[in-house]
Amino acid sequence: MKIFQQPLQLKERRRGFHLITSEIMQAIPQISEIKTGMCQVFIQHTSASLTINENADPTVRKDFEMYFSKAVPENDPDYRHDDEGPDDMPAHLKASLMGSSVQIPVRNGKLALGIWQGIYLCEHRNYGGARNLLITVFGE
Repeated sequence: MKIFQQPLQLKERRRGFHLITSEIMQAIPQISEIKTGMCQVFIQHTSASLTINENADPTVRKDFEMYFSKAVPENDPDYRHDDEGPDDMPAHLKASLMGSSVQIPVRNGKLALGIWQGIYLCEHRNYGGARNLLITVFGE
């Protein structure tokens, strides 16, 4: 079994849902050595998350942001944790709902994503800063 691990720092992005599949692939070229295996991508933050969804139509990403902004609104007077502003606690809640990692099968040296699937960085803060990922690939 081979195991490769690579950190990746993503540049700061505005709040929203952003495709990062190509950045992940560029960061771990050793994936080409894996015929059958898995790739885990983990985000090292509590106010941003990762998911896999539609990679072609950008309106899907806009609708994701619209939905989560409605489902987890800012300025709720019941939030106690607001040290970094009104988007602070909602960002933590959204990150917990979405998750901190995705796992994708690797087949013949490539991510075995479906034809319309891509990996999203879900940025839940207005000014979240650069985001750190840890990519781990393992297999035969």
